Amino acid sequence: MTTTAPAPAKAKQRAGDRWFSGSALFAGSMILVTLAAVAVFLVVQSIPGMTATGEDASVLRDGNFWDYVAPLAFGTVWAAALALLMAVPLSVAVALFISHYAPRKLSQSLGYVVDLLAAVPSVVFGLWGIGVLAPAVQPAYSWLVENAGWFPLFAGPVSGTGRTIFTAAIVLAVMVLPIMTAICREIFLQTPGLHEEAALALGATRWEMIRMAVLPFARGGIVSAAMLGLGRALGETMAVAMVLSASGGINFRLFTAENPNTIPANIAQTFPEAYGVNVNVLIATGLILFVVTFLVNAIARMIVNRRKDFSGAN
Repeated sequence: MTTTAPAPAKAKQRAGDRWFSGSALFAGSMILVTLAAVAVFLVVQSIPGMTATGEDASVLRDGNFWDYVAPLAFGTVWAAALALLMAVPLSVAVALFISHYAPRKLSQSLGYVVDLLAAVPSVVFGLWGIGVLAPAVQPAYSWLVENAGWFPLFAGPVSGTGRTIFTAAIVLAVMVLPIMTAICREIFLQTPGLHEEAALALGATRWEMIRMAVLPFARGGIVSAAMLGLGRALGETMAVAMVLSASGGINFRLFTAENPNTIPANIAQTFPEAYGVNVNVLIATGLILFVVTFLVNAIARMIVNRRKDFSGAN
């Protein structure tokens, strides 16, 4: 005769646990609801703008919506890519210095300064870009165009004000640098101490230890920090609108006065005077930016998950 073990009794859940779990579920659900509501609003309001022509909306001039948004999308991605190209190596280097090279007191002070820079308003960066950076880099632009103008990116004529797409990219790089540095610093500090000590015990120098133990462990975090910085660079409005002297069109040259505009800056500059279908056209450009940002974050998540799976397999 066999007997079955009695089923374990369910633990009684306290009222506080029920309230907390319900609140957490509601908060998580509201994020999805908000995202869906924003997407629905953008799609519904964008349909008239995407089907409009120059006769319906003055901002389109003689073209259609896709001719209008293509240079803006190019300028947005181009400026953000240039900013990321400058910000990623610098943020990783600063984070490594704070976490592994600087003395304790200096690292704490630098960490505080980095966190403080993340709170500076974008308007301040824009004023700095106009008043300080653009006049300072204009002579360097002239020298590069004169001596390296054979390279397509450095081709002239040079801008006389220094307010170019490259200047805007430098401002964006400075803006995204604090948050990327803070994330990389925290990731570097989470490297298992035994891995670092083992590398040093085998005779590795400090840089070899960082290259063999720290950077492989933090690779996924560096990618996440870069994509987070890219997301902010794609959506930045005021600093780019203030610094960039845009003329429209698709142009890869870095130092000329003929610069492509970005979607956020174009919306900020055009929206106050927009009316009728013009508003729908601008909302439709916002939908394009929303899709681009969503794809960037999705790709970053895929890269991070693949690296996690690869590390787990090894």
